[in-house]
Amino acid sequence: MKLIESILADAASITTLRRDIHAHPELCFEEVRTSDVIARQLTEWGIPIHRGLGKTGVVGIVSNGTSGRAVGLRADIDALPMTEHNHFEHASRHAGKMHACGHDGHTAMLLAAAKHLSKHRNFDGTVYLVFQPAEEGGGGAREMIRDGLFEKFPMEAMFGAHNWPGMKVGQFAIKSGPCFASSNEFKITIRGKGAHGAMPHLGLDPVPVACQMVQAFQTIITRNKRPIDTGVISVTMIHTGEATNVVPETCVIEGTVRTFTTEVLDLIERRMKTVAEATCAAFEVGCEFEFARNYPPTINHPAETQFAREVMADVVGQDNVLEFEPTMGAEDFSYFLQHKPGAYFLIGNGDGSHRAGGHGLGPCMLHNPSYDFNDDLIPLGATLWVRLAEKWLASPRG
Repeated sequence: MKLIESILADAASITTLRRDIHAHPELCFEEVRTSDVIARQLTEWGIPIHRGLGKTGVVGIVSNGTSGRAVGLRADIDALPMTEHNHFEHASRHAGKMHACGHDGHTAMLLAAAKHLSKHRNFDGTVYLVFQPAEEGGGGAREMIRDGLFEKFPMEAMFGAHNWPGMKVGQFAIKSGPCFASSNEFKITIRGKGAHGAMPHLGLDPVPVACQMVQAFQTIITRNKRPIDTGVISVTMIHTGEATNVVPETCVIEGTVRTFTTEVLDLIERRMKTVAEATCAAFEVGCEFEFARNYPPTINHPAETQFAREVMADVVGQDNVLEFEPTMGAEDFSYFLQHKPGAYFLIGNGDGSHRAGGHGLGPCMLHNPSYDFNDDLIPLGATLWVRLAEKWLASPRG
């Protein structure tokens, strides 16, 4: 690996900063302390900042030379509403809040890159350092855009990264096209008529209606959608009843739908609505169908993906740049890619051997209560950000 020496020299201090952020997690749009820490560090390093986009977002501006060209680098800063099971010194000090997805590490990598870029400025143009709130369900990227991110900071392209447990440290993964799915939620309320469990014929039981409906939804995936198109319908909650001898009046079905394209999403939503309403009509019960579209699919742009792949190869070697297998998880970097060219990629977080005492068993995937970011990634991720920005601003763009 070709790591930058000045970043390696600062690794210990940035690690301390990362662990401080980990110990003080804040949920979406509540990242006041985290934003203060980021703003204070950037200011200390002589980097002008802009605050308030997406409520708690921070943008650092590092400029040099006379070029009007600019590129954006993004890190997410929020935590998750879950209880941490770790017992090491930098474990969460706030019950029910935890950096279980590594956003503290993403922030640290970009801060390490910011310090180097500010000190050395080996580029001609501007690097926008976008510290984004509320990735975990709040749509912070969307809110920063609505608040004028791209009007205030016109950039040619934008890049983002996420750590990935189970992938070796020293490896990156990226692919062109869809890499994360859209995230959508549904809620169906079946309204029947309550009755005694011993006399169900006197009521309208919503439970068998729900059973029929859940089974029928899977035929949308297997018989309505083209087999080569990707889509998932997961019913994850069914709420009904209060007593074993009472036919309930209502049954509520909730879950998620994931797709890589809007066309497939349109099909699934339309067919789910038809199936839900027709099934309820067949059983003579009422139906309320709600469908919320949350994050769109994350679709990498081909030219920017190839550009990032080449920078990664320069840093870690071609053999350590993998083709990312798409996941049906969601990521709100998708909003940025709807407005600007760019790419989103993965950086290996290792197999869990980095974790000291106080952890749970085995390596931990994201959103696990025993997860912790691997601090060995900080110099690597920061080096990649610096090289990507320098090469982008030095490369001719058509």
